[in-house]
Amino acid sequence: MPVAPVPTVPELRLHRAGPKSRLSRLAELDEDFGAPYWAYEWGGGLALARHILDHPEIVVGRKVLDLGAGSGIVAIAAAKSGARKVIAADTDRYALAAIRLNAAVNEVRVLAFLGDMTSEAPPAVDVVLVGDLFYAQDLAQRVTTFLERCIECNIEILIGDPKRAFLPRARLELLAEYPGSDFGCGKRSEQMQNAVFAFKACGAARPMTI
Repeated sequence: MPVAPVPTVPELRLHRAGPKSRLSRLAELDEDFGAPYWAYEWGGGLALARHILDHPEIVVGRKVLDLGAGSGIVAIAAAKSGARKVIAADTDRYALAAIRLNAAVNEVRVLAFLGDMTSEAPPAVDVVLVGDLFYAQDLAQRVTTFLERCIECNIEILIGDPKRAFLPRARLELLAEYPGSDFGCGKRSEQMQNAVFAFKACGAARPMTI
């Protein structure tokens, strides 16, 4: 997996899968190997990383959790932007390896955590960043319930997503949109609008069409 600048976020460099990466070999060797989502950029992560780098005041001096971190792009953007502590959590051990490698390439410190935080109490952080976790209904429900607990603890929440079907729309306030590709696009160069939202308490989000 060669290291290359990230499309739309060229300040960051990641190990990204290419035609010669042969990730299928891992699937042959490990029966627990899942989809290698951590090897590619996703639209929500691209938008959220871009937003954090453009608005470092969101994270500077604060403790940050990147939930479902994948490649670690959002966590790395937060660390680059001056966050005091960054936790990158994922349930896939290969993702954790990618997070550590990518953090090293970008010369930042990120604490990689293996586990499902959605079933736990919110950690002691100031900001939770969520990229691309609303593509499946059951996952979206678990994440939304966890974010509700975070709101009760006065934790700020930002979500990056290309407006997938299972977003909790009534709880979201649109902050910005950024052009970029998304995981699974038919053409790698295909451009779409990836959005950044604030997750709000019930009734606090401004009505909008997304």
